[in-house]
Amino acid sequence: MKVTVEREFAGRTLSLTTGEMAKQAAGAVLVRFADTVVFVAAQNGPSRPGTDFFPLTCDYRERVAAAGKFPGGFLKREGRPTMKEILTSRLTDRPIRPLFPEGYIEEVQVMSNVLASDGVNDPDVLSIIGASAALSLAPVPFQGPIAAVRVGMIDEKFILMPTRVELETSKLDLVVAGSKTSVLMIEGFGHQLPEEQMADAIMFAHRAVVELCALQEELIQKVGKPKFVAAEPVKNPLDAPLREKAYARLQEAKVAGAKKERRGAAKELKAALLEEFFPNGADKTSCGCSKEQFSAAFGNLESRVVRDLILDKKLRLDGRTLGDLRAVSCDVGMLPRVHGSAVFTRGETQSLATITLGTTRDAQRVDGLFEEVQKTFMLDYYFPSYSVGECRPIRGPGRREIGHGALAERSVQSVIPAGEKFPYTIRVISDIMESNGSSSMASVCSATLALMDAGVPITQPVAGISIGLVKEGNRFELLTDIMGDEDHFGDMDFKVAGTQKGVTGIQLDLKIAGINEEIIRKTLEEARKARIELLKTMLSVIRRPRGEISVNAPRLLRTKIDPSKIGLLIGPGGKTIRAIQEETGATIDINDDGTVTIACDKSEGAEDALARIEAMTEEIKVGRVYNGTVSSVKDFGAFIEIAPGKDGLCHVSELAIGFVKSVDEVCRVGDKLQVKVIAIDDQGRVKLSRKAMLIEQEQAQGGDNGGEQPAAQ
Repeated sequence: MKVTVEREFAGRTLSLTTGEMAKQAAGAVLVRFADTVVFVAAQNGPSRPGTDFFPLTCDYRERVAAAGKFPGGFLKREGRPTMKEILTSRLTDRPIRPLFPEGYIEEVQVMSNVLASDGVNDPDVLSIIGASAALSLAPVPFQGPIAAVRVGMIDEKFILMPTRVELETSKLDLVVAGSKTSVLMIEGFGHQLPEEQMADAIMFAHRAVVELCALQEELIQKVGKPKFVAAEPVKNPLDAPLREKAYARLQEAKVAGAKKERRGAAKELKAALLEEFFPNGADKTSCGCSKEQFSAAFGNLESRVVRDLILDKKLRLDGRTLGDLRAVSCDVGMLPRVHGSAVFTRGETQSLATITLGTTRDAQRVDGLFEEVQKTFMLDYYFPSYSVGECRPIRGPGRREIGHGALAERSVQSVIPAGEKFPYTIRVISDIMESNGSSSMASVCSATLALMDAGVPITQPVAGISIGLVKEGNRFELLTDIMGDEDHFGDMDFKVAGTQKGVTGIQLDLKIAGINEEIIRKTLEEARKARIELLKTMLSVIRRPRGEISVNAPRLLRTKIDPSKIGLLIGPGGKTIRAIQEETGATIDINDDGTVTIACDKSEGAEDALARIEAMTEEIKVGRVYNGTVSSVKDFGAFIEIAPGKDGLCHVSELAIGFVKSVDEVCRVGDKLQVKVIAIDDQGRVKLSRKAMLIEQEQAQGGDNGGEQPAAQ
């Protein structure tokens, strides 16, 4: 039976429909917002043998046919997921995963397909809403519903579900997911928003989330499906004896030295206990428990020890207090040939960033449901296995690498100068050399340092930090600059990047069923304090962007010409522009709006090409100096071409400072002369002077050549 619920939301109609499509799926919902439609199906199945975790898979797909388009390129069938699809899959997964009970290990799959796109509303948040509704209708113990909304800010006012056009001028692009009582996931990017304003935006979003949760509850009630309750997980019989025997010893091991030492001590203790519980290689304990149960109980004990240290003793594994940063060190300009480089180390997390500067031809074309764009700033994040002391095959970038790179990229992007000021394509590579917590925020710091080393005139330096949480009941403690174990055994990873003025990037991941406003505001404030401390250390190494870019980087110049003169610049069959490129060694790109970008390995070549283009395309102006070529010589003077198809007369009296008996004494056809425009008559005839240039040069040098004639150029 088809069931539909709908309501007006942010000035558009949002509807949820079930019972019409995919009736064999465990749960299926069609989400429509204005003319954007996303279909979401949820399916459960038995767990695979040996599974000891919750195997949730969320996939999101955009087929460009939904926008009435064909895929670009040779292949017309979509293949591997795009970056946008991977990021939206992660966005869907993150608020859903914490709402399944501990111990539930059945396989669950959520698939979102965009069926129609109006080019106005982004379907990513609709995927989260649809996933929640589909799971709420499926026979799985999903503790929802949840919902998600996007918030923008224009003219200091928050906007709910901003359109693509509105986001272009918005100071904020924030996605918040949550339940009726708590916030579960945050992902947002702003133009240096103060912490108070960012917190206000999050709570503004949550009020809208409550409204959409109520809409889903209405759908569930109309369908009439009973809520599925999972069986209580079986208590591990080894939890109590392990705690009694090893709690104190494990606590001692967990606060010993560095990461390797702590893990080594815990591993030794586990091996000793294993021999004690399974003497002589036995497969079962005396009470009939397996080694799998022992490993699970030891993991439970590790979690208990770490959490008790933090909650009861306010003590962290490396001896820091709860609000302390690890030791930070930075260096810049270590690598030759690259256009900029930096190493940022915080504790046992280290990122090496390198910068490559390119031309507009190096920009990345991004195609999808919306209009194609040229991406001129990109940050790629690499996480090799040696960074955590492991061996594993090298494959393509995984979802985690893509997600961390996108977070760091958008956290830095708002301080990248506009193309008019710095017309380069910029690529940052962050290689994680060592990792023990928050390598994405280390990438933000290393990228900032490397950009300044490369001479990119960023508007403000950016730093990032991650705040953790341990919460039990009403008790909670925040942990500044969390390590890997604190992330693993804790309840929250709240990453915040920004400048001294405010937040540029924010991402919240939780393992519990939500946090409240108090925790959000306190976290943002702790992150601000840590960020300022980080920025002080970073700026002690390099205070501002270098005044010049690397000698190894291409020289780029940009000018704007009248679009009607593009044909003149190109010339018949491209003859004119090819000649300029061959003679100067520069590469010239022309946009339809008249923007001309000149790139050359040497600054002289770029400047020569720019002078030629401007001379060719601009109107001849009195007082301007041109590098001209003598086109013909007469008794009364020389005609000099100062731009293609444009020449002027330099009278014999204007060729030199002294008396000139014959024009041939000063110049011949083909000679290059620097001349100044001294007049343009009513008929457009141009009068030139070389003498005026020579007098100006003489005055500048403070000398006198005694009336001698300078040699012809």
